[in-house]
Amino acid sequence: MFSQSSSFARTVAILTLGCKLNQADSQALARELLAHGCQVIDRPAPADALIINACSVTHVADRKSRHLVRLARRLAPQATIVLTGCHEQNGSGHDLAQRLGADWLVANADKPAIAQRLLRHWQEQGHLGTGTTAIEPSDGLRTRASVKIQEGCNEVCAFCIVPRTRGRERSVPIGETIAQVLARQAEGVKEVVLTGTQVGNYGRDLGLVQGPRELLAGLLAETAIPRLRLSSLQAQDISESLLRLWQNRRLCRHFHLPLQSGSDRILAAMRRRYTVDEFRQAVALIRRWLPDVAITTDVIVGFPGEGDEDFQRTHDLCQELAFAAIHVFPYSRRPGTVAALAKEQVPHAVKRQRLERMLKLARTSADAFRARFRGRTLEVLWEEARTRQDGQAPLWRGLTDNYLRVYTSARDGWASGLCAENGSASGRCPGFDLANRLLPARLGEPLDDGLWGELESAADAPPVEVGPGGLACR
Repeated sequence: MFSQSSSFARTVAILTLGCKLNQADSQALARELLAHGCQVIDRPAPADALIINACSVTHVADRKSRHLVRLARRLAPQATIVLTGCHEQNGSGHDLAQRLGADWLVANADKPAIAQRLLRHWQEQGHLGTGTTAIEPSDGLRTRASVKIQEGCNEVCAFCIVPRTRGRERSVPIGETIAQVLARQAEGVKEVVLTGTQVGNYGRDLGLVQGPRELLAGLLAETAIPRLRLSSLQAQDISESLLRLWQNRRLCRHFHLPLQSGSDRILAAMRRRYTVDEFRQAVALIRRWLPDVAITTDVIVGFPGEGDEDFQRTHDLCQELAFAAIHVFPYSRRPGTVAALAKEQVPHAVKRQRLERMLKLARTSADAFRARFRGRTLEVLWEEARTRQDGQAPLWRGLTDNYLRVYTSARDGWASGLCAENGSASGRCPGFDLANRLLPARLGEPLDDGLWGELESAADAPPVEVGPGGLACR
């Protein structure tokens, strides 16, 4: 949740679907509204305004977006309903907004103006309260913040609607990005996720030759944020020159490399800019530099023309590469894309069967990656607590730099150093707020989508090991 204060003049619910780029946009919007005295929440609820930051990457995402608009209207009949983000493009904006029950339809390019437009609207209606100033960000904004470094895509993959919804590539200059990260640092943010539509193409429109590397080098030199994480790269973006930067332990050991297919024939039909062999080499290079790295991926099953042999190659490659996580999507026909016109559409039943096989492999692969770290001590950024119905202490959740989800209880496993910090020398604490703290934890048994972690004091953490190329490995 962005904020729980009850002293604000107006309440705005921001409901976000889809990618980390949408999350970055929503966080920026939330910060602006908070600064003007609004209460901002991130769940469907009665409010003065509800903003649906939509996704249109698949027909399922479109359906969820429409559902949220209708739900918002039922929850708050008198509220201003705003639909923005990547939503379906059929029909005029006015017709679409009316059909779904939204008051405003705002294009991605106009998203930054939503807050000011809402404030002016309330002022004109005589409903704007006095508000407050200097609102502190809540833990939901202070722990892990997404910063948009780039938007748009020039690649035009055969299956993707995003170039139509996000436009051509546009990069945020390095100086402006550093300023944004410094602002998050001043707020106490511990991790910044650098996000965009095509992060690997960052800076091309600015004339930069090695944009991502230049940006990261600038951020490492000019900021002190404890963690910097890249949201996504492509196989062709990986080089030793880039990976050398990871000698600085502030860069998170996590790379998201979308594969989409393990068949060269299908990759060519998708208009992807790498071959299976090139993808395999990129993964091997990353692991050579960062042995404990998490490499996650996206896979599309049922792309037009995908035969049984193509699918089997994808399945076998994913099994070989042992990803930390595999996000599996059945191909979704998007009007306006090249693939939508293809005659060899894969039957739904076949797509469903392939989806189930890939999801099974995804679970096995994720379990195997997590199992490698049982018994190890890693630093965890603790984010939020989840109340338990059995009356026990809240279950805290956090994330390691290499993308392991970790859970713990604030009443269990405390080292004496942490308890002494909070006024107890007994070695046990009656409960403690872990939000936005980077603390080492010894990883144990599997739990939900992660591992149980026993908290340790920093003094008890194992020494840092040195890996290939002089890289610090935790």
